[in-house]
Amino acid sequence: MSDTITTARLSRDTRNKLSILSKVKGKTKTDILKESLDMYYEHEEKEIDSFSLGEPFFGNYGSGDKDRATTYRERIKRKLSR
Repeated sequence: MSDTITTARLSRDTRNKLSILSKVKGKTKTDILKESLDMYYEHEEKEIDSFSLGEPFFGNYGSGDKDRATTYRERIKRKLSR
């Protein structure tokens, strides 16, 4: 995956904290921001329910069978009886 450039407005105080952290940790500001966003996402992901995470994908992929939700019991019985 290639990186893209994103612009964010930071307060002077936040920018100064980022600069200090960058120097102390010996990392680029970009790396610190990436790591911070990854950690934030992981934290928030735990707060979001499974349905909300999958919702953008629901209905995008299908088997073509229109009655799968209503005939699943019959299909299970057939598979188990083999």
